[in-house]
Amino acid sequence: MKIVVDKNTCIGCGLCAQMAPDVYEMQGDVAVVKAGDVPAAQAADAKGAADQCPVSAIAVS
Repeated sequence: MKIVVDKNTCIGCGLCAQMAPDVYEMQGDVAVVKAGDVPAAQAADAKGAADQCPVSAIAVS
C-alpha cells in the first residue's frame, strides 16, 4: 500500500494522525506518512483515516 499526502491541500487538522498514529504524524501544520509503504496490518487504519480527511488530501493506492 502506498500513501501520499498532498501537502498543498492538507489543512493540518490532525485527524489522520489521531486515527492512525502508526501511519501518520504531524510535522508542523501538515500531515506526513511515517513510512512510504504501509504494512498490511495497518492498511485498514491508514485507509480509514484517509477516507475521513475533510479535504481529501490523502491518496491511497
